[in-house]
Amino acid sequence: MIFLIAVAALVVGGGAAYVASEDVRYLARAGLEETRILAAARPLDEIAADPAATPELRSTLQLVLDARNFAAGLGFEAKETYTTYTDVGRDTLLLVLQAAPRNCICPVTWKWPIVGRMPYKGFFDARAARRAADELADRGYDIYLRPAGAFSTLGWFNDPLLSTAMSRDSVELVATVFHEIAHNSLYVKSATPFNESFAQMAGYRAAEAFFRSRGDTVSAARAADRLHDETVLGAFYAQLIGRLDSLYALKPDSAALDSGRLAEGRWARAQLEGPVGDSLRTIDFAPAPDRPVNNARLIGATLYRTKLDRFDAWYRRNASDIGRTVASLRELLDGAEGDEAFARLEAALAGGNPG
Repeated sequence: MIFLIAVAALVVGGGAAYVASEDVRYLARAGLEETRILAAARPLDEIAADPAATPELRSTLQLVLDARNFAAGLGFEAKETYTTYTDVGRDTLLLVLQAAPRNCICPVTWKWPIVGRMPYKGFFDARAARRAADELADRGYDIYLRPAGAFSTLGWFNDPLLSTAMSRDSVELVATVFHEIAHNSLYVKSATPFNESFAQMAGYRAAEAFFRSRGDTVSAARAADRLHDETVLGAFYAQLIGRLDSLYALKPDSAALDSGRLAEGRWARAQLEGPVGDSLRTIDFAPAPDRPVNNARLIGATLYRTKLDRFDAWYRRNASDIGRTVASLRELLDGAEGDEAFARLEAALAGGNPG
């Protein structure tokens, strides 16, 4: 999930000189929202035991508590994450902006203290998000503006479970709990695709182990199937990016670029409605109209699905034990930054020894 950029409340409190005034205003808004969220938080166990709460809410919050306690038992850095609950009072928590040139799979990035470069920017202010998106679109960029229901402060604060992250789907809810706690356990600066894809694998594999420990083999299998689908989609998007890289390397003029992007969009649609879609276990793709590729949307789709097969190979190398997998990755990645993260993982897999 999106990180609360640069742990905004800390930065605004002690590092305003680090950034320009516009960024100070942005961070101030993020810090204010985080303060409100923390101030409204109530202990999960208190609500789960409150007879005034609805049975559905009580049951859901107890599931979250059980999952976070299981995460701690696995050796994840659970800290105080998801020990409280905040109703944010709206359907959308924040909007996430991504952008890329029309002729390159090259994300626009924003640089912040602590977390490094990020290929997205989250906005609690919807109008500010749309202004920023419009400015980039006017400059010729592909843009992708999407809602997000959760974020992580990487353990700097006691992240509450937010009402916007609640799901009727117990597998997705539990996977989200493990995903966010995984970010506390391992974070590599300036390596967003690595961090998010690692947390995606960890989330579903930990969910699989959690449900199996409760004797719920149906939910355990569904968690494994969803990771399978994410891995299939990751391979599909990597192939699409390869085709687009070949197109963009030709440096086509505007007309050729437009027709080429439309043709690749048709190819992608045919794959999702055909062989790729047929291999998925939990996702159905409905017929879609022709539309050109959007590089920003494509980058967004790959953030959580980059080299998932490599993470799962590391999981299998560690006896299919998700706790051991996370611990060994944390040791392997100590001190790494940026592209070095995947390079170390690939080298370790090639070396033949688990961490």
